[in-house]
Amino acid sequence: MADSTIRVAVIGPAHLRIQDPGVQWHVSLASLLAGDPCDVVLLDLPGSQAGQVLRSLRQEPNYRYSLIFCRQDQDAWCEALGDGQAPVDHDGLVSAWMAWRTRYGQLDKWRFDEYFETRVLTWLWLRLNRQVCAVRNPERAQHYEYPLLDVLASGERINSFVWLQLMNDQGWLEGRGLVDRLRLCAQCGSGRQNYIDVCPECQSIGIARQPALHCFVCGHVSAQENFLKDGVLLCPNCLSRLRHIGTDYDRPIENYRCRNCQAFFVDAAVQARCMDCGAVHVTDELRVHEVHNYGLTVAGRVRCREGFESSSPLEEHNRLGLLGVRSFHHSLDWMLEIQRRYRKPVFSLLGLRFVHLSNAVERLGDQQGRLLVDTLIERLLESMFETDRYTRVNEECLWVLLPLVDADDLARVKQRLEKLSDLFAASEAKEIELRVAGFTAPQDLLEDEDGELLMARLMDGLS
Repeated sequence: MADSTIRVAVIGPAHLRIQDPGVQWHVSLASLLAGDPCDVVLLDLPGSQAGQVLRSLRQEPNYRYSLIFCRQDQDAWCEALGDGQAPVDHDGLVSAWMAWRTRYGQLDKWRFDEYFETRVLTWLWLRLNRQVCAVRNPERAQHYEYPLLDVLASGERINSFVWLQLMNDQGWLEGRGLVDRLRLCAQCGSGRQNYIDVCPECQSIGIARQPALHCFVCGHVSAQENFLKDGVLLCPNCLSRLRHIGTDYDRPIENYRCRNCQAFFVDAAVQARCMDCGAVHVTDELRVHEVHNYGLTVAGRVRCREGFESSSPLEEHNRLGLLGVRSFHHSLDWMLEIQRRYRKPVFSLLGLRFVHLSNAVERLGDQQGRLLVDTLIERLLESMFETDRYTRVNEECLWVLLPLVDADDLARVKQRLEKLSDLFAASEAKEIELRVAGFTAPQDLLEDEDGELLMARLMDGLS
């Protein structure tokens, strides 16, 4: 398809209309939807208006996955549902669309639009730099929502937080940035909590600040009114006359008195009262929930590329031996604990870094880059057993857990992997350099070192 066949639509005010035969100009969303679908949509609207138009467009099957850019400022909804700021020129627009079209073409044979899960993964696969973004919404009981999940649900009732945690546990999505930390009601899960200072003795909310004095002679602390007698400051406990502040007495930190039980105290207790269900908790009883943005994992990309129906998620995971980073850490920690307790079995950890792989894939383009990565993984799997497990922490670094592999076996594995360099030399990716770092338990084991610290130590040899 030639570049000139790209169909671009702009939604914006009539007075901003530009005369360009390759661009369809629409003054409203209804005008756009009344015509034939376009390949790319540009929103020439203020951020608040653009966000609402984006929400409506993403609910339309013809524009669910399309590239939609904003020309003006962007609000949180634009960030969550759009593709960012519009390219500065037509060539940039065509380049972005062709990259999108190439990825979309790889999905044509799979029924990616049938299920909610595959719709979300597909949307992210078509734009790897985007995320499932959390947006603050005070009308929601948990203060945040995920607009992308809401529009792709197509009427299905989902719990966004639970679903995202499930996708994270299965290894398809991973947290890409901590947005907020919420404290939720332990009874109903609401984040609408009213925090109240109460009397630590009787739990009454009827407390008030009251100035107090501290006698240096006997150490007595009481309300200021108890020290005043006929206009003179006298300690009610030892009857000493207090003349000079700082010498005879001082004012301690802020004090409170309970109007209900007359208790006198320095620090009030804090209660959290749920505004939705009325439950009362001490703050330690609230559930702490972290709100993240989410992006595709390496396993999620593999699933999109290989096809959603090729196998179930667990079968695909087991076939490749691929684990999410968190699951890999847990497996490595478990092996380390067994080794420290029983001094067996022996196992090895192998770190691989393909230096400049990301640059090579970007230079070769999507199709050739994908072929290079697939060939690389295929050759790598030839050197592994079915019991081995691996994970990718980024595009260039891969870690392999090798049960029952001692130092001699690990050396032979390294020799086989070095042959991958021949693959790079014979391809157009000659700049790729393979670096390898290894660990074998128990001889290389350090005291109190967990899986993450071990991987960080080996990473120094891969830098």
